[in-house]
Amino acid sequence: MRKIKVVLSEYDLNWEEQFLYEKRRIQKVIGHALLGIEHIGSTSIKGLKAKPIIDILLGVKSIEEVPELIEALSNIDYEYVPKLELMDRRFFRKGLWGQGTCHLHVCEYNSKEWNDKCLFRDYLRINPQAAKEYETLKEQLANHFQYDRQTYTKKKGPFIQKIIARAKVEDLL
Repeated sequence: MRKIKVVLSEYDLNWEEQFLYEKRRIQKVIGHALLGIEHIGSTSIKGLKAKPIIDILLGVKSIEEVPELIEALSNIDYEYVPKLELMDRRFFRKGLWGQGTCHLHVCEYNSKEWNDKCLFRDYLRINPQAAKEYETLKEQLANHFQYDRQTYTKKKGPFIQKIIARAKVEDLL
């Protein structure tokens, strides 16, 4: 399997526009099934360095609906990627392998998965110090695991969980 280099980019003002463009396209093809759509991940945090991939969270009534959405999403260039380790969400990607432009994370609206992803994003948006700590961690991990995206992602997990727990204590939900 080909290794994909982890490359962080400076914040790009166009990321928000890219999200809005994708949001409109997604709503056009599966709007009937959506209960929510959110821009998440580092590209949704102003000023934060990120892999230049737009992460989009789609909220549906039931995760069991996802197979019905695969064809419509493929019509707008989203590829369903089965990941057995993902119990509470489903994953789609857009773009050439190793050069993806968007990731879709589909889960049940208002589920723990939905709430945690939004909570993490919202906490970083209103806490610049936490966002800076996250950016520093990401830079360190990108340097150390530059050709191991899976480990890079896995190693961010404890920090993300710490921030979610902190946000819950501070009652951001």
